[in-house]
This record gives sequence, structure tokens and C-alpha cells, in this order.
Amino acid sequence: MPGTRSYTETDRSFSKTIHGKHADIFVLKNKNDWQAGISNYGARWISMDIPRSKGKPLNVIAGFDNAGAYTKSSAAYYGATIGRYANRIAKGKFSLHDKEYILDTNNGNNHLHGGHKGFHNVMWNIAAYSGNSILFTYVSPNGEEGYPGNLEVFVRYTLTDANEMKIEFTATTDQTTIVNLTNHAYFNLNGAGNGDILKHLLTINADSYTPIDQTLIPFGTIAPVKESPFDFQQPTTIGARINEADPQLIYGNGYDHNYIIHKQYGSFGNVATVQGDISKIKMEVLSTEPGVHFYTGNFMDGTNVVSNGNKDDFRTAFCLETQHFPDSPNKEKFPSTMLKPGDVYESTTVFRFSNA
Repeated sequence: MPGTRSYTETDRSFSKTIHGKHADIFVLKNKNDWQAGISNYGARWISMDIPRSKGKPLNVIAGFDNAGAYTKSSAAYYGATIGRYANRIAKGKFSLHDKEYILDTNNGNNHLHGGHKGFHNVMWNIAAYSGNSILFTYVSPNGEEGYPGNLEVFVRYTLTDANEMKIEFTATTDQTTIVNLTNHAYFNLNGAGNGDILKHLLTINADSYTPIDQTLIPFGTIAPVKESPFDFQQPTTIGARINEADPQLIYGNGYDHNYIIHKQYGSFGNVATVQGDISKIKMEVLSTEPGVHFYTGNFMDGTNVVSNGNKDDFRTAFCLETQHFPDSPNKEKFPSTMLKPGDVYESTTVFRFSNA
């Protein structure tokens, strides 16, 4: 029921008042006794507890025991809904119909993940909640962080009986604007905080990616992954080539890059598959999005303590953020992220888990 505070076998008090509203945890369960924790602070995916044949369930998402931990800048994006624009926009500027819009610059000279008051820092309203699904809503006002238009957003999480976390985004606007939404869960399939993720086996359904400059903004070009450290078309450990002296890896301090998914634009299909080397838990990612941002926790520094008491040390989690491409509003050849009045933004991503 709403307001649940104990969401695993261990009673952990999550609640905190943020922005004058009550942040709490909501439990989703399926018929297989799988369990996920979702918070209204940032419409955030807190945990994914996977039953094991022996011992306690294994939580594979790096999250925290209390809502206040997520208010730290070093933990702000963990598990959160990201918007209005996921990823970076160069110099915090873009134009629509010859009018320039100036955004909050919160990542050097660039705009990142919606700005300081992005959707990750919003107390979302609960529109519906049942045993396996929760629907959040938020109206982002015209001018918030510099974006035009009043944007009404819905985010639905559903934990299916096929052991999938299904995340559905919809949005409408009363003025032409840009939208690019994603979820920013940090995964470790061996268990949150249980060592680095470099031996996880990864496949990405992409034969190309968008190279970046030193500020992590795409040049606007598309490069093949073949014969490069970015080729995960066949199962490869995440750490196999992560430390190679490739300028792109040096710029990102590892993988921090957008991959172009090899499927028909707008169709729902395979994005990536990952398997934990110790747990053997497998996660498949499927989405309607044309890209996925692969991030290897290169800025994790042990500042925060995740739910099992371990620290979020360097590269102890990875992200697969399904999305449109970074800086698309300033790159004519990238798929458009424009949303007009009367149109509906729709995006669906599924994280499908299988137990060893």
C-alpha cells in the first residue's frame, strides 16, 4: 500500500520531507516473489530484489537506505527519471523556430540531465498504485530550467510476471519544446556494491556510436564500432578494453558514450544484454529508443554508501540509459527530439531479468 517504508526483509526507514512533500518508497511485487522499490522523489527506481535458490534475495541496483541520500549531488541521478532532456546539450543552448533558448549549465559549460532542478529533483505526484505497478505524474512549467512550454509527463513502472521492469514515459506540451526522457538506474548484477562490474559480460546491439569531444559533447558524426574498443556486438567483458589508450576512452574516463541501436527507428527491439560474472543473473534491455548511453561509473568515488553497506566505489555499477542522442537539438543529422502541441511523446523500455 502507499507509504510503505519496509521494502525488504530488513526494516529500513526511507521517508523524508523534501521540497515540503513526503518522499517515500513504494513496493512492486510479482507472482514470483520478485520485488522492486520505487520512490516518488525523482520517480526513482530504488531497488530490484531478485530471489536466489540459496540465501537472501540479491538487490542489483545501487540505491540508498534513505531519501535524503539522493539529495547529494554525487547521488542525484541514481535510479531517477531524467528530463526534460537526458544527457548533454552543448553550452546550454538550442533554437526552435529561430528563437534561442538558454538552459541551466550544470556540467561545465554544458547542460546535463535537465539542469539543477531536473526531473530527478522533483517530488512526483502518484496518479495510480497497485500491487505491481505505479504511475507518477508531473507538470513542468513553462520556463523551468529554460525550457519552453508547460510539459505534462507521466511515468509508469510495472513489474511483470515475466520478471521485467517495464518503464513507460508519455508527455504532452502546449508549446513546441524538446523532450528526451530516460531512467538512470545504476546496475551491478553481482549485487549492489559487490565489487566492480568489469567482468560483466555485455552485448550491445549497435554497429556505430557517436564520438565525443573533451566535454563529452558529440561531434555530430557517426563512427563504426568495428575494430575499436567500442565494439560489443559479440559478448565481451566490460573491462576487456576499457583502459586502452583510445582518445574517446580518455575523454570519458571509460565508457560514457551513446550507441546507435541497430533496429528500425521507433520500433521496440533489443538494445543490450548483460550477465553478472558471479551471480550469472542476466539482464536484457529492450526499448523503442534509437540510442543507449553506456556509462561505466567512471565518476563513482566511494562518497556514498549503497543499501547493503558497501560504498559506491569506482566502476562498481554501470548504466544503460535508453534515449535519443546527446545534443540532438544542435545536431541536424541526429533524430529530432522536438515535441509539438497536439503530439504525444511516448517511450517504452523493458529491463528483463533471468535468474541463474
